[in-house]
Amino acid sequence: MSKFREYINETVTEMVHNVSWPTWKELQSNTIIVVSASIIIALIIFGMDFVFGITGDKDSFWKGVLGLIYRM
Repeated sequence: MSKFREYINETVTEMVHNVSWPTWKELQSNTIIVVSASIIIALIIFGMDFVFGITGDKDSFWKGVLGLIYRM
């Protein structure tokens, strides 16, 4: 039990005194970058899925590029 208590104390000391935490401004800036990158990647994947994807619906107008090739 003493080793566990020592581990917790060392962990708290490390987190309080030795870790460099980002400022609020840095945190906001990095969050905006991550959200923007996530949206851009999601739009790219959506575009690729729309262009190349094959829908399971037989009556669908757009079946993607692969759907057009398979229909030939």
